[in-house]
Amino acid sequence: MNNETSINVLYVDDEIHNLNSFKAGFRRLFNIFTAESAAEGRKILETENIEIIITDQRMPVTTGIEFLESIIPDFPDPIRILLTGYADINAVIDAINKGQVYKYIQKPWMDEDLRINIEKAYEIYSLRKENRELTEQLLLANRQLEFLLRQNLLS
Repeated sequence: MNNETSINVLYVDDEIHNLNSFKAGFRRLFNIFTAESAAEGRKILETENIEIIITDQRMPVTTGIEFLESIIPDFPDPIRILLTGYADINAVIDAINKGQVYKYIQKPWMDEDLRINIEKAYEIYSLRKENRELTEQLLLANRQLEFLLRQNLLS
């Protein structure tokens, strides 16, 4: 991972000891933002440029999948990782289908595995962003070419 690149990671979990553990383990590697609820997580998304979202599945009021699904229309770009202490195949299926989850990771996480997954998720984020930018450049070049072609046909 390029040391000049600082990845903005949002971690949403209702258990404060998990948030503190995550911050302690990753604050030197990434820009860490934490939220104790889905509502708090959404507020952070509205003010910060978040690239990776990690959320716990089992939270009061709004589950991790519900949170991820609810933010897709407003925040489609961040790559999503779901953490859970429970093995539930239906939650995995919903996470992928509804929440557009990149990875499903069991708690307790291994710091090294989670770091690697965050870095891989960021690679995907960066490639998607670069792809969008190149597509926009290509569309602009095509419009300019069409304009020049019309000018030549009219003259």
